Formats: sequence, C-alpha cells, structure tokens
Amino acid sequence: REMFAKAVKVGYAIPAFNFNNMEQLQAIVSGASENKSPVILQVSTGSRENAHPILLRFMAQGAVEYAKSLGWENPQIVLHLDHGDSFETCKSCIDSGFSSVMIDGSHLPYEENIALTRKVVDYAHQFDVTVEGELGVLAGVEDEVVAEHHTYTQPEEVVDFATRTGCDSLAISIGTSHGANKFTPEQCTRDANGMLVPPPLRFDILEAIEKELPGFPIVLHGASSVPQEEVATINKYGGTLKDAIGIPEEQLRRAAKSAVCKINIDSDSRLAMTAAVREVFATKPAEFDPRKYMGPARENAKKLYKHKIEEVLGSAGKA
Repeated sequence: REMFAKAVKVGYAIPAFNFNNMEQLQAIVSGASENKSPVILQVSTGSRENAHPILLRFMAQGAVEYAKSLGWENPQIVLHLDHGDSFETCKSCIDSGFSSVMIDGSHLPYEENIALTRKVVDYAHQFDVTVEGELGVLAGVEDEVVAEHHTYTQPEEVVDFATRTGCDSLAISIGTSHGANKFTPEQCTRDANGMLVPPPLRFDILEAIEKELPGFPIVLHGASSVPQEEVATINKYGGTLKDAIGIPEEQLRRAAKSAVCKINIDSDSRLAMTAAVREVFATKPAEFDPRKYMGPARENAKKLYKHKIEEVLGSAGKA
C-alpha cells in the first residue's frame, strides 16, 4: 500500500515483471537493484504449476537476499499472484506468504465479480495482504488467460466496485492487450515505412476513472511494447512472429505519470530471452550447455528491464 501511495503521489509506475525461471528472476532483481527501483515479482497460475508453488516461494525469498548481496540494503520487492482465477488459488498464495494477490473476476457478470473479489479481500486483509481486482476485459492470450475481445472499463462503475469489494488496487481496460500480437493489422494503421501503428490508449477513460476515484491505485495489464528489434532477431533466426505489435512506450510514460502505479510487463521479457537463445542456437549450433544460452538470455532480459525502469516507468531511484 505504501509503495502504491508513493507512486501515485510522485507520478511513476512500479514495474510488475512476470518470472518463470531462475534467469528471469536474476535479471529482474539485478536490474532493479542497480536502479534502486521498487519491483513486483509476478507469477501466474500457469507459472505456479510449471515451477511448483514451493520452489517459486523460496525463489522469491532468495531474491530478497540476492538483492541485499548486490548492495541494496532494504530491497522493496513484492511477490504477487497475477490473474488468480479462483478464491482457492488466492488463498493458497496468501497462506504461502505472498505480499499481494490479484483475483480476476472480469469474465464474470458484474455482481459475481464483486462477490468473488470481496471474498478474497475479506480473507487477504486478515493477513495484511493486498488485493488487486479487475473491471473490464483485456483481449489477447497470456498463459491461461484468453479473451477474443476487450471490454473497456466503465468509469461509472468504479466507485461502486471499489467500495463494495474493498480492493486495494484496480486493473482497468483502456486498450492494452495481452500477448505479443496485441492488435490485428485491421485494428492498426501503417506509418510511412509500412510498420503497424496500434490504436491509441483510451486516456479519456483513464481520466474519467481518476475523477471518480482520485488517488486510487490503478493497474495496467498487457503493457508490453513488443520491441521490434527482438522480434526481428527471433524471425532472423527461424522464428515466425508475424504482425507482432505492442503498446508504444510514450503512451506508457504518460500513463505512469497518472494514477497508474503498477504496469505489468511479461511478453517483452519473453521476447528478449527467446531472441538471445535463438541467436546462440543459430550462430553456435554445437553449443549444448544451458548456461551458454541462458546466460545471454538473462543479460538481454536485464537490459530490457533496466530500460523499462529508467526510460519508461520512471521508478529508478524510488526505493
């Protein structure tokens, strides 16, 4: 709560980076440590199943000690459940020591979303765990979260939702989208070079929500920018990412200066790591030591994380 309050007041966003393995975690923590940036370590339901909840929990605990070993005396590191799909999943994370959880009831009818979110809030607040709710639906694919169409958040609903659920932050839909193919070519225009240009975010909706809920912590999901240099590298070395397009960073910079105090980024790090791995496989086909391709993947991801912290979200030096 204190991290969010400071971010809203000062005008920056806390990076929320998803991690699935050791190299991603190393890259996130070292990048945040070098910049003294608060950081949220996110795991999805799919990540918990893939790596096992016990291992993930102790990896996150180790991340704090790792940050201290890098000279960060008081690391501001949060472990967060991304897109919790049930009360039981959220309860399991709360019981295992998570700092915060998200309960995603956005696919449910409005009253059912409120009831489910309230149930999680009532349990979580007993243990001083914060809860993120979601109002509105993001299109795209991220692990087990799939939606073909987005539904913008309705500003006239946010006060009722936040009041009745008691949630600590609210994920909204203003045009961001999950995955690396956030928009179809038909939804975009093209610039002079023929590159796809995505539709702009609905800042009018964000501003209306801010008026309804002044100072309330707002979250953006699906905020990867899909770096075209990483897409090009992947495709150069055998990938087939077609029409991959993300959210322009200048729009994320603008959002970070508003009440948006948490911005989720997952696909970008996947792209950075995959690009590095593919390059090693293509240029050094005899290589079979995982350290020799996961090492470059870690460094490329770290470069991306530092860029987001320093140049996009404005969180450097805030911890």
